[in-house]
Amino acid sequence: MLERISENLSEAMQNKVAFRIPIFGGIPVPVSCVVTWIIMAILVIASILLTRNLKLIPDRKQMMLESFVGFLRDFFREQLGEKGMAYFPFLATVIIYIGFANIIGLLGFTPPTKDLNVTAGLAIMSIVLVEVAGIRAKGTKGWLKSFAKPVAIIAPLNVMELVIRPLSLCMRLFGNVLASYIIMELIDAVCPIVIPLAFSAYFDIFDGFIQAYVFVFLTSLFINEAIEDDD
Repeated sequence: MLERISENLSEAMQNKVAFRIPIFGGIPVPVSCVVTWIIMAILVIASILLTRNLKLIPDRKQMMLESFVGFLRDFFREQLGEKGMAYFPFLATVIIYIGFANIIGLLGFTPPTKDLNVTAGLAIMSIVLVEVAGIRAKGTKGWLKSFAKPVAIIAPLNVMELVIRPLSLCMRLFGNVLASYIIMELIDAVCPIVIPLAFSAYFDIFDGFIQAYVFVFLTSLFINEAIEDDD
């Protein structure tokens, strides 16, 4: 039993290679990348099917879609304000992707957010967007001066945040998803029949959406801080 649990944990920690592209000596393509492609395909197809034949008087499907988009708009408008709503499409896409990626284990796939490379990529994109938002709102000079506020002596600490913020976003998402995956593997190894279903409802569904919410919530706070007026 202990050996099987240990094997499951070791397997959960590995970033498996799905296949290799036969150029430059073989470029490895990890499972997380392939699963991400599958998620992208599902979301693109779903978007096309849900948004075609939209009507002035919506039917039930269109009303559900509009309610969902309206919910996301209201949420991000509250965090970003009208000035920051230009970044709504990116943030909405990220929360949908992370939420779907975190629960795709229910379909038998390995969650791509269990791969540190995936969470690092998401974190880097988000922080680059934050800094770009700051430059657009304040100009290059204003953005550089913001590192010396409220006093110039803390400028090195503000510069360090450029690394600390993406690292915190990355490790928080990666750590929680990996921990949930490992816990479910342990529960499945000890009680493989009934109990995992109850825990799966929390770790695979509820906790998965919570982590998506936390990621975009923090990103939206960083954007709001970057674009807010200093006066």
